[in-house]
This record gives sequence, structure tokens and C-alpha cells, in this order.
Amino acid sequence: MNSTPRDVRDVYGRRYRIGEDARELTGHSRRRQLWAAWACMVAISPLQYSFGTAALGFGRGWGTAQTLWLLAIFVACQALIAIPAAWIQRVRRATPTQLVIAGGLLAAVGLVALAHADSYPAVVLGYSLLGGIGAGLVYAACITTSARWFPDRRTATIGFVTGGFAVGAVPSIALLTILRSNQPIVFDLTALVAVLVVLVAGGMLKDPPQHWWPADIDAQAWAIDRKLNRSIPHNAPAVRQYRPGEAMRTGALPLMWLLLAISAALSLFGIGFVVSYGVSTGLGIGVAASAAGMLAAVNGLGRSVAGHLSDRFGRRRVLAAVLMIEGFAHVGLVIADAGWAFVVCAMFAGLGGGAFYAIMANLVLEFFGDNSLLQNQAILYSAKAAGGLVGIGVAASVVAAFGYRPLFLGAGLLGVLTALSVRLLKQPGRPALPVRPQLGTPVSGE
Repeated sequence: MNSTPRDVRDVYGRRYRIGEDARELTGHSRRRQLWAAWACMVAISPLQYSFGTAALGFGRGWGTAQTLWLLAIFVACQALIAIPAAWIQRVRRATPTQLVIAGGLLAAVGLVALAHADSYPAVVLGYSLLGGIGAGLVYAACITTSARWFPDRRTATIGFVTGGFAVGAVPSIALLTILRSNQPIVFDLTALVAVLVVLVAGGMLKDPPQHWWPADIDAQAWAIDRKLNRSIPHNAPAVRQYRPGEAMRTGALPLMWLLLAISAALSLFGIGFVVSYGVSTGLGIGVAASAAGMLAAVNGLGRSVAGHLSDRFGRRRVLAAVLMIEGFAHVGLVIADAGWAFVVCAMFAGLGGGAFYAIMANLVLEFFGDNSLLQNQAILYSAKAAGGLVGIGVAASVVAAFGYRPLFLGAGLLGVLTALSVRLLKQPGRPALPVRPQLGTPVSGE
């Protein structure tokens, strides 16, 4: 028999719907929702993270810059669809299952287009536009649904689920390296896997009621007890609820958008160019593909770890650290003179280039509240579109003119500057109190 839900509020005025167990709502534990969302992200990951490896074997008469613009447009479409997808899910016009299945089928179309379309406009339409929209629908629905089921571990959950979008590409990178002359087989296989996974795992996804909270955790105690909530005291909740327009006027959301755009550009630059750069330095396709695989694996696996660390040590502190790692790793790729060093630097580039997504997603909650969380997060995530166009498309033209080394070095220095700029992020409405001498009026008679 279902429990009667109750609406409670904590000391900050945040609402919680308690009393309902996930098994009562879905027939299974909330962990199944987490793994189903992760599996869907794994299934579509070859669309983005395998592209750099695949580009070496296209052999369709397109130049490097023209080829990489396919990935740039894909990333832009994948990021921009997040805004309407968030609105559709928020107003319950579509279920997570509907969004994921539709997105998964479009993603499969993108993979098939990469495999068989010889016309550049056909690949732009099939892979960049339809595949990008499909990947964006899956991405938005999976992180939204999983975060709703784990409001007590939101950052680590988002990190784990989005990590599937990177780590799932490792097998396809290996296959593309081994079967360089048979790329269509690899893409056809990944398209088939994507369809099967989204139909099975996507069919399990279901949103909880609004403001749902796990029945076995005391919500009011969680809000103030650092033993229950490890993010206290380093991550203070929002002072009040901010609508998207209000969040933009604070200046904090535009700054966060800019930092994410730069960080995404640097991350996508590494994803798009590490293989071709490794081959151009004479390290060989084996080393270059190993670097790409390590970058994707650590990019995915490191996100959840970074989320846990940001709970314990503070979002902005860990965000600055991972962006600093990303910057230094790009510089390391320039000075690496051995294959193992190149792979290690690519690994650290992956670590820094993925962790910031989950941390920034939770900063939106802690800066602007949860009433307009989906819209504010969608605005922030749209920065990836700008990052993709600059970090892949524009960068491809610059590489053609100046070569890889100056651009990797410049990307590293820009990453370090971005990490230093994190200190400019201030929570709206919470004044900074400087330490000053305690002055006052002497009390007579004492």
C-alpha cells in the first residue's frame, strides 16, 4: 500500500515531498533509474568522443577543417536542444522515456550517416543536425531524471551519468583504430547498440513527483547536519529563488556561462585534435588512439569523483583545481616527447575537461535555487554550443594556418587563466563580509 506523501520545508524554505519510496512509484529502487540513464548515455557517446579517431580514416576528400566542422555543428546542436528539452520535460509535455527513445533513434541516424553518406551536406544533416539533436535529447532527459531521483547526491549523480557520455566511447575508439579500413562496420554496430539500449534502458526511465525526497533520509536534518550532508558548510544554499531573467541580471549566470564556454572549448579542442596532433608529431596511430581512449575514459570516470570532492571541499575550489589541471595538461601535450608522456597528459586533459560540467550544474542550484533550475541549467549548458564552434570549428582553421603546437600552448594558458577567474564567481544576494577591526563605543561604568 502506498504511503501518504507529506510536504515539508527546511530552515531555508526549500520544499520536500517525503513519504514515498521509489519502489512504490516505479516498482524498483531508484538505483535502477541511475543505471538506466547511465546506459543510455554510454550508448550515444561514440557520436562525440569517437569522432577525432574516426576523422583520420574518412578518406572522402574533405579537408581537416571541413571535417571537424561536422563535429562543431554537432556539439552546437547537442547543447542548444537542451533549452527546449528542459522546458518540455518540466511542463510534462513528454516523458523521459519518450525523449530518450526519440533522441536515441536520431543518434542512430547520425551514426549511420557517418558510416555511409558520401555527400558532405548529407553528413551535416544526418550526423551534425539530427545526430546532435538526438544526443542532446538523451543528454538532457538522462541528467534531469537521474538528478531528480538523487537530490541528496546531485553533483556526484550528474557526474556519474554524464561520465557515461565519455567512457562509453572507449570500445568504439579501439575498434576504429583496429578496423581503420572498415569504419562503416563500427558505426553500424554502434548504431544498432544505441537503438537497443535506448529502447530497453530508456523504457525504464520515469520522473518522480516534483520535490520528491527519499523516504529514508530526514530532509530537515539533512539541510543542517554536516554528518548527513557532507557539502555543509562549503556550499551554501541559494539566498532566494531566481527566475532566468533575474539570474542573468545578477551577473553571476553570464559569468558562469562565459567560464563554461571557455572550459568547454578547451575540452572539446582536446577531444577533436588529440589524435591528429599525436599522429602529426610522429607518435603513431597506436599512441594517438591510446591517448584518445584514455582521455575519454578518465573524462567520464573522473566526473563523479570530482563531484564528491566538491561536496567536501567546496564547488568553486574544486572547479578551479580541475580547470587548472586541464590547462597544464594541454601545455604538457606540447612538451611531451615520448608516447607514454603524451598518453598521461591526455589522461589529465580528460580529467580536467569533464569534471567541470557536473560542478557547474550544481552551482546553478546553489546560486539561483530550484524553482527555475531546469531553465537556468539549460541556459548555462548552451555555452557548450559556443565552446564547440570555437574550440573545434574555428580552431580547425587556426590549426591549418599555424599548426598544432601554438594552439595547444595557447589553450593551456587560457585554461590556467580561466581557473584563476573562478574566484570572481560570487553567490548572488550573499554579501562578502571583510575582516575588519571590531570598533565600538566604550561602555561607561565598566
